[in-house]
Amino acid sequence: MVVVRDATMEDAERILEIYDYYVRNTAITFEYDTPSLDEFKRRMKKTMQRYPYLVILKDGRIEGYAYAGVFIGRAAYDWSCEMTIYLDHNARKCGMGGAIYEALEKALRDMGILNLYACIGSPECDDEYLTANSADFHAHLGFVKVGEFHQCGYKFGRWYNMIWMEKVIGGHETKQSLIIPYPELKQG
Repeated sequence: MVVVRDATMEDAERILEIYDYYVRNTAITFEYDTPSLDEFKRRMKKTMQRYPYLVILKDGRIEGYAYAGVFIGRAAYDWSCEMTIYLDHNARKCGMGGAIYEALEKALRDMGILNLYACIGSPECDDEYLTANSADFHAHLGFVKVGEFHQCGYKFGRWYNMIWMEKVIGGHETKQSLIIPYPELKQG
């Protein structure tokens, strides 16, 4: 049975375990060192003050997580956010990524978010550290490529590109309603 729910601080150790694989073995994240558990909890807590932070469980075990964050830290960008997803490296290509992203998108739409963005490492050609799978995943979910930076990320002795993908999920009005922070949305 697959369930998507809000993450809790008690989930941090398992979530960090999932992330650690990507830090150590891939260029999917350009982070070189896995953060400490305390640092990771700090990051989670900061995100949870405003945005959804979700986990997906299969048969009671966390198999992935996804969250949203600030796109650019200015009030004029409040209706936009950046999305992030990581699945256990053994749990990919089984529908869980789409399921958790769908739940995250719904929560963001309910908040009043209009524009979703994904910042994705992109290889010139697939290698053992990075493939085009993430860009393909996002395209499958309706994201479109809107920008590319060339050879801006260096990891494992190789240069990688970074692309930005965008998905518009709401109407842009002259008098736009304010965003409802996720914790308030859940209470109301």
